[in-house]
Amino acid sequence: MTDDDTAPPPPTKLTATKTDWASSRRGIAAAAPERQRLPPGQHLTSSGLPILDLGTQPNLVPADWALSCGGLVDAPLRWSWADLLKQPQITLTADIHCVTSWSSYDNTFTGVPFRHFLRQIHPRAGATHAMLRSFDGYSTNLPLSDLDRDDVLICHQWNGKPLPRENGGPVRLLVPHLYFWKSAKWLRHITVMDRDQPGYWEARGYHMRGDPWRQERYGD
Repeated sequence: MTDDDTAPPPPTKLTATKTDWASSRRGIAAAAPERQRLPPGQHLTSSGLPILDLGTQPNLVPADWALSCGGLVDAPLRWSWADLLKQPQITLTADIHCVTSWSSYDNTFTGVPFRHFLRQIHPRAGATHAMLRSFDGYSTNLPLSDLDRDDVLICHQWNGKPLPRENGGPVRLLVPHLYFWKSAKWLRHITVMDRDQPGYWEARGYHMRGDPWRQERYGD
């Protein structure tokens, strides 16, 4: 089995429910007249980051974790936990917006800037997108332009503590300007591509990009 072909888990009740939401376009609200802190159709939660997954939570200790990258890159790599910690680290505070309609303000994350990661792998001319894959079989697609930002991290801490297992620990992606399903938990492999392809939820009716302020919850 290669780094990029882990099968997703069998459908769960949550998978069926969220697929139904896409079919019925649940949660679409009237657009705000201008960009505000809380995107349209969202409500603020004070309970941290609610737990959503595909029915499994990989039980990984840092020593067992690794991140690999391949596809249209000149320098494929594989980072161990020790390698990850040797990279430049930053801490930032971000609001999180989930497609299930909750938002959480002022979360602090620590990790490696994705821009640094891009400089290590050297995407080839013509590379436009990436597929992010997780240890639980999850996948999601992202344009490289949405990854090449100051606020996108490969993160391992949340609010000053190691990232909990249920929130994607030991390592997850953080893409705070898009709906949170794009911030893949339990990150394990990145494939750089020359075209867009749907990931797990995108193949089940969800938007290919997922901008909360444009309410890009579902596909056309």
